[in-house]
Amino acid sequence: MTPAEPFIVVGSFNAAKAAEMATLLGDFHVAVRSLRDFPAVRPVPETGTTFGENARLKALGMAAQIHAPDFLGLVADDSGLEVDALGGRPGVYSARYVSESATDPQRVQRILEELGDLPYEKRTARFRCHVAFAAGGRILIETDGAVEGIISFAPSGDFGFGYDPIFVPLGHDRSFGELGAKVKHRISHRAKALRAFHDRFGGFLTAQARPATSS
Repeated sequence: MTPAEPFIVVGSFNAAKAAEMATLLGDFHVAVRSLRDFPAVRPVPETGTTFGENARLKALGMAAQIHAPDFLGLVADDSGLEVDALGGRPGVYSARYVSESATDPQRVQRILEELGDLPYEKRTARFRCHVAFAAGGRILIETDGAVEGIISFAPSGDFGFGYDPIFVPLGHDRSFGELGAKVKHRISHRAKALRAFHDRFGGFLTAQARPATSS
C-alpha cells in the first residue's frame, strides 16, 4: 500500500483566496488541501480586534476540527484593507463591510462612496495580511505582510477578488484587478506574508522529518 502523503490545509472558506494561498504554497513535498476536502469543518467566529488575533483564532479553531494521521497543520490568514481617510476602515471588517451578505462589488462601491471626490493624494491605503499556522493546539508560525497603495476613483479589471479592482499598489498605475496573477503574487500583502511563512515552514518540515532521539 502506498503511504499516505502528509498534508497541510488552507483554512479559508473564500474559494478565490484559498486558491491564491495554495498557489503560493505549492512547492513543498507535502500536499496542500482545501476545506472542500473537510466538509465537517465549521467557520470560526472572527472576534479579534486585529488581523493577528483573527488569524490565530481561525488557525486554532479549524485545525482542532481536522483529525487525520497525516495532517501536519492548518494555515489561515486574516487580511484586509486600511484606508487612511476612513480612519483605517474597513480593517478587520473588510470581508464583512456593509453586511455579512454583501458582495465584493457592494463593498467596493461603499468605499468609493465614502471617499467621494477626495483627491488622489489623499486616497492612500494599504492591504495587510497576518498568517498563522496551527498544529497540535498551538500556533507554530506567524508572519505578516503589507502593501501600500492608492484607492482609485472607479473599479477596473476583473482579476482577483475583494477590493482588488480599486487598489493601485505604489509603483504601478493599474489596480490589482488589472495587474493579474504574475504581479499580484509577487508584491501583494498575502504574497509577502506567505513568502515569509514559506521560509519558516521549510524549517518546520525539516524538524518534523528529523528522527526523535532517545534520552
